[in-house]
Amino acid sequence: MTRTVIGGLLGGLALYLVGFIFWGTPLAGLAFSTVDEGRSAAVQTVLAQNLTENGTGTYLIPNPGTPAGTTLFGQGPIATVHFNSGGFPVVDSAALISGLALALVTGLLIAFALAIVGRKVTDFADRARVALLFALAITLWIDIGQPLFNHYGAGYFIYLFLSDLIGLSACGLVIARWFMPRAEPVSQP
Repeated sequence: MTRTVIGGLLGGLALYLVGFIFWGTPLAGLAFSTVDEGRSAAVQTVLAQNLTENGTGTYLIPNPGTPAGTTLFGQGPIATVHFNSGGFPVVDSAALISGLALALVTGLLIAFALAIVGRKVTDFADRARVALLFALAITLWIDIGQPLFNHYGAGYFIYLFLSDLIGLSACGLVIARWFMPRAEPVSQP
């Protein structure tokens, strides 16, 4: 149990560090489409004039919940807007701390899951395959599903997929390599 917890925490730390490389460095700029400062300011003004009343949230624009909205949605353009009415610092230490906590909890969950299969899967290569296949399955569904189902541009989501896949894989591999129960020798009759 102690090895599992230590492995989960170190795996979570690996997940966090990979996430920081992808999202806390200038590399993150690869994920986003941008517009010039003038158009950016104009869109920010329109957002402030039209969304602050309802506050922070995720908005589907136009809203296809009405007949007119359905028509407008079909004509395009459409947007899914993740909106924060108050803003926050570009480098937000509170988000970094809560993100670390989330990564550590995620690492613990992965460690406990691998500990369950580790009793039956005893060599590192097979444990690594289990960890990598779960990371791949989860990130394909969650990250690549978004542009497929919602017709978004794929660039951001491919970047997100790579960051999540590499982070979850690093977490799982750290746990599988150093913190799984040792394989018991098989006795020959």
